[in-house]
Amino acid sequence: MNQVARRSPVATFFVGLWDVMNFTRKLVLNLIFFGLLFLLFIVFVVAVGSGGGAKPLSERTTFVLAPEGRLVEQFSSDPATRALAKALGDKSAGEVQLRDLLRAIEAARQDKKIERMLLRVDQLQPTGYASLREVAAALAKFRASGKQIVAFGENMSQAQYLLAAQADEVYLDPMGGLVLEGLGRYRQYYRQGLQEKLGVDVHVFKVGEYKSAVEPYVLDAASKEAKEADLYWMNDVWQRFLADIAKVRKTTPEQLAAGIDTLPEGIAAAGGDLAKYALQQKLVDGLKTQEEVENLLIERGVADEDSETGFRHVTLGGYLLQLDGKRMPLDKRPQVAVVVAEGEITDGDQPAGRVGGLSTSALLREARDDKDVKAVVLRVDSPGGGVFASEQIRREVAELKKAGKPVVVSMGDLAASGGYWISMNADRIYADPSTITGSIGIFGMIPTVPRTLEKIGVHTDGVGTTRFAGAFDITRPLDPAVGQVIQSVIDKGYADFTGKVADARKKSVEEIDEVARGRVWSGAQAKERALVDELGGLEAALADAAQRAKLGESGKYRVRYIEKTASPFSQFLSGFAGSRIGAAWLKDSDFARGLLARSLPEMEAQLRFVDEAVNDRRGAPVKTLAYCFCGF
Repeated sequence: MNQVARRSPVATFFVGLWDVMNFTRKLVLNLIFFGLLFLLFIVFVVAVGSGGGAKPLSERTTFVLAPEGRLVEQFSSDPATRALAKALGDKSAGEVQLRDLLRAIEAARQDKKIERMLLRVDQLQPTGYASLREVAAALAKFRASGKQIVAFGENMSQAQYLLAAQADEVYLDPMGGLVLEGLGRYRQYYRQGLQEKLGVDVHVFKVGEYKSAVEPYVLDAASKEAKEADLYWMNDVWQRFLADIAKVRKTTPEQLAAGIDTLPEGIAAAGGDLAKYALQQKLVDGLKTQEEVENLLIERGVADEDSETGFRHVTLGGYLLQLDGKRMPLDKRPQVAVVVAEGEITDGDQPAGRVGGLSTSALLREARDDKDVKAVVLRVDSPGGGVFASEQIRREVAELKKAGKPVVVSMGDLAASGGYWISMNADRIYADPSTITGSIGIFGMIPTVPRTLEKIGVHTDGVGTTRFAGAFDITRPLDPAVGQVIQSVIDKGYADFTGKVADARKKSVEEIDEVARGRVWSGAQAKERALVDELGGLEAALADAAQRAKLGESGKYRVRYIEKTASPFSQFLSGFAGSRIGAAWLKDSDFARGLLARSLPEMEAQLRFVDEAVNDRRGAPVKTLAYCFCGF
């Protein structure tokens, strides 16, 4: 029989003392923790109650539209991370939603308290010309209403200038620069480095001589077909850009093109002064410093000594707060839902800024199940991705139509390959003339590295129960018979793609094949080839969807974006960081910097498309891809 060992009195005393100390430590730490939470809550309440919201607008206010960051369809980070980054002054990961820009410009156009606009675009990072043209159209409507736009920049790219050119007056800093140079698309080619230097053999399987996404891995330069196709759509986008600029600057596309052709001589004649050259080319109306522009607006507007600009104004962020405060909390109007598909299309549940086969399908299913949603606009800005994930989303579009809910696709900057796959079954497809679309093609790519391993004296050997056991191991040479299997899978994928497009577009497979084969088109070129139905932006697509659902004029229905909702803590932290007191407290807070530092690695750690495609085949011998490395 086992006997229970007894502690000595001395040991019992010290164990008891430790228990008391441990309890006291936990109690003190818990009190401190809950005290800090309570203090944070009190500060938040005070911040909200002491003017954390938007200040009412005064008469004769200047709207300062100075967006900073990438122009996106959808934020790629959660509200708390964005609010913390803003409070801490971190602009490196800044993003501006296209929808926010458009609604702010439209609201300001109708707002009687907004007198004019100061436009600053040199901190905006455009992602394509289709979205820029939507913003430019909104600015043109603002100007047509009789309200003045004054644009100022210190240095502007040609993409940024497309927006600045919409102004009544365009000013450039005397030490600044603005040069139109044209559109170019150049990539690095790795064949020699991979195959000859490293010994990596890249095996490519595709359908379509224009499907150039894999060329950098197997060629030393772009193929003739790739150059032909790229130059064809790029020339179309470029000529439209010149026409857009010429229209508002009272010149001709030919004069603008001549200025580019004689660029070296022109800049030399201007003494190497880029600002002076821009003025001579009539791209700008004058050379002024920021202070001089602000003095100009003080004279034309209302002076405000408490303002950092010296004149009465409201910023984009402040004006959006104004608009958000006017929203009706219980809006019972029928809805047109917008689901955004931005980024690469991959399997599973993906965060905002990427398209997931499961997550994006779930958003479309939510729209289908919501009785208040009468129609759906799928806003696509994607280069494509995995075929299976693309097909999952396409099926949900088809199910929405079966449920009696119209689906209209609005293409953004890019809706190519898999981006077109998820679009093709819509009742109507809208694209901007400068949208990049098409690229109807399939490819697969398998690298093998036995020669690489040989360089360091490593060899692969073993046995298998069949001739194909281990055949897809990249450390072994690729069996030609396996290559035949893969090509058969790729051929079937292409047949599926063109067959589904033919069925959706009411064309023969042969007709679709003529405009497919991996070739990329501009939106205008795609419409000429019946891949797109109408030319127009998001506003036109929304109106079409509402008309199909018989919802009447724009004021009789509500537009609602269906997106993943932020967690309660994220919403709380976002509201706190967005308040004036919260922002001031967080600015010098090591606690806040720690939270932000923890969130950034998570974003950086998200698997990128190619890595995921190669590493995650989920048991399939090859993963078929519908992806387009197109764009600028």
